Amino acid sequence: MSMRDTIHAKLSEKFAPLHLEVIDESESHHGHAGWREGGETHFRVRIATRNFDGLSRVAQHRAVMAALDDELKAGVHALAIEVLPAQAI
Repeated sequence: MSMRDTIHAKLSEKFAPLHLEVIDESESHHGHAGWREGGETHFRVRIATRNFDGLSRVAQHRAVMAALDDELKAGVHALAIEVLPAQAI
């Protein structure tokens, strides 16, 4: 399973999102810090979930980071998180 698929599966299971995109942006960072051959180092997550209702943006981001702790330790160098309002979905 690719890192992208692993991230998608973990976030889907943990947060039951109404909307979820996991975008591998590794090629855009070719030659930058943390990049390695084969990619799977830089990701963008766009997520909308009712599980984040009432949480601050910091708490939302911490929840995503905690859910992906193993992946961050295993070589994901950068993770951009965009939390979308669940009410808009």
